[in-house]
Amino acid sequence: MSELIRTKEDLRGALDQLSGSVALVMTMGALHDGHLSLVRAAKEAADHVVVSVFVNPLQFGPDEDFDSYPRQLDADIALLDTVGVDLVFAPEESEMYPREPLVRIDPGPMATVYEGKTRPIHFAGVLQVVHKVLNLVRPDVAFFGQKDAQQLALIRTMVADLDMPVRIQAVPIKREESGLALSSRNAYLSEDEYIEALALNQALALGKDAARHGAPPKEICGRATGYLNKAPGVKLDYLSVVDPETFEDLTEVGVPDHGRGLIITAAWVGSTRLIDNREVRFDG
Repeated sequence: MSELIRTKEDLRGALDQLSGSVALVMTMGALHDGHLSLVRAAKEAADHVVVSVFVNPLQFGPDEDFDSYPRQLDADIALLDTVGVDLVFAPEESEMYPREPLVRIDPGPMATVYEGKTRPIHFAGVLQVVHKVLNLVRPDVAFFGQKDAQQLALIRTMVADLDMPVRIQAVPIKREESGLALSSRNAYLSEDEYIEALALNQALALGKDAARHGAPPKEICGRATGYLNKAPGVKLDYLSVVDPETFEDLTEVGVPDHGRGLIITAAWVGSTRLIDNREVRFDG
């Protein structure tokens, strides 16, 4: 059974009782099999696994879904018990932020494009809480999902730039049989909207196929964007082909020396905003 920890003091005490390596998986709860894929990877990498469950208010804008974001801690713990987790750190907001934080992390220019352009305060809030939880848990390795690719790139940059002693490990996107990327926000979709949302993965698959046949970034972007612009029920926010490390637009700067690219997209289906991405290679 997972041990539920609610305070930073109790977390320190529980961590002191563990011997061996520690892996961390950070979540906002409403867990699904995508989260469990992170936990399974963490269990293979370390002697002990800590999962945090915290809906972080700093990463939500005033018109976003902080209040309605699904919170189901009992169900989350029951799900984590099926895979075996040592500690579940689920603090209250007052425990994580006893006062308004005065020292803030500036995520830099990468946080001003794509997700950062649509959600201007988002990544500053993400890095704030990730930095705090990494400091509290002190893991050897922390696992994050590839679906939040821009977040992953920013966390890796923060860890490198601030010399934080932790390895950041990505886990591939977990998808439903339909191809839709698993997300807690999928629960917001009606039956018709769910079918319409499948267009995101289909557009990315079309772009990846174009890359496989030698298409340059601009052509890949054009094909995938054209598909989504015609998809019923889908309102495109952005679609681009970027460097997965810097999130520079490859249609403007060209293919990087490492030969890797990432097709990224965000779109509204009904009132639900979804993101997805696919890796591509340009070096054969």
